[in-house]
Amino acid sequence: MGYCEHPAPSALQRWVECAWTIDSASAAEHRVPPDGCVDLVYGRESGLRAVGTMTVEQRFRFRQGSSLTGVRFRPGMAAAFLGVAPSELTDKSIALEDLWALRAREIARKLDEAKTIFEAMRILISNLPRPEAPPNPVQRAIEAVTAARGRADLEDTANQANLSPRQFRRRCLEESGLTPKRLCRVLRFRHACDLAHASRRPDWPAIALEAEYFDQAHMIRDFQEFTGLTPMAVFSNT
Repeated sequence: MGYCEHPAPSALQRWVECAWTIDSASAAEHRVPPDGCVDLVYGRESGLRAVGTMTVEQRFRFRQGSSLTGVRFRPGMAAAFLGVAPSELTDKSIALEDLWALRAREIARKLDEAKTIFEAMRILISNLPRPEAPPNPVQRAIEAVTAARGRADLEDTANQANLSPRQFRRRCLEESGLTPKRLCRVLRFRHACDLAHASRRPDWPAIALEAEYFDQAHMIRDFQEFTGLTPMAVFSNT
């Protein structure tokens, strides 16, 4: 499975984490654990789709020769592009035409004419609408939580957005598709996965400590909830 990430254009880097491509030389399964992000995804068979924030790992089977490309928005930053609250997309995949109507059909036509998946990626990126305003206070608060990899005092974060904790919970759910506590857990889990990927032989107690889990048992609990597997099982299959 050839999965590659590509940097977003500088004008979009505050909003877009990356573009990505998949080329499957043979039939394969691709695992996608929760990452706090919303993606736009295009494949010739599946079309152009919006994939919401996930609460648990999803697994996708690809046939030999399958190619896909996508754009991954940073946590909390998709609403300005989609025109819909990400909370309406959590754990869902819908045709982008349902959100963008004629615009999505025009983009899909251009994508279908692309000669390579890399050309399709460039078409998808270049046809994203540009945000009309800078991030709002809630998006900036989510941005700070993301930069801290989920290690944040949520009451202080709510105060920085000039909201009560209850108001921030509702607004974070609208903007990111996850509640603040769930988003923090996903971001901490993602950080633990990044640390494990960077190590040839993951030292799980050290990873739990660096990701600021209370202990290794709490890290294992998150892995099991998000992927159905222990950390050791997840990374024995990578």
